[in-house]
Amino acid sequence: MNPNTYSALNAYTRSALEMEVNSANPHRLILMLFDGALAAIAAAKGQIQRQQTGEKGVMLSKAISIIEEGLRLSLDKTAGGQLAEQLDALYEYMSHRLLMANINNDVAAIDEVTALLNTLRDAWQQIGGPSPATAPAPQPGQAAASYGKI
Repeated sequence: MNPNTYSALNAYTRSALEMEVNSANPHRLILMLFDGALAAIAAAKGQIQRQQTGEKGVMLSKAISIIEEGLRLSLDKTAGGQLAEQLDALYEYMSHRLLMANINNDVAAIDEVTALLNTLRDAWQQIGGPSPATAPAPQPGQAAASYGKI
């Protein structure tokens, strides 16, 4: 693929993701965070297996950022009470495990965090919410403000 095609494809992908984020309800945004973290972790695991340490570090850093700056910051500890506190501790644990996985090329730690995130993602999906087709479109800036607080 020539560099211009690659650049155009990246721009299209970014644009499509931005449109999806802007039109998603808070429930869907959290699912997207889970999916993004899981995709980054899966890529990192493959890079460990291919001994691509630089790329592995980038992907694990991305996953940690999604967990810390997305999932963890979306918790409303006042309204969410004990559940939000427990999720906060679990997210902190997952971030630490991924950090150690990065340092030690520890596939078992990656598998552990993947299993935990999949369990949480499945539970969040079961909770439900309006489907993307029936959910009212958020107003500009509303998605970030309402960000799926738990």
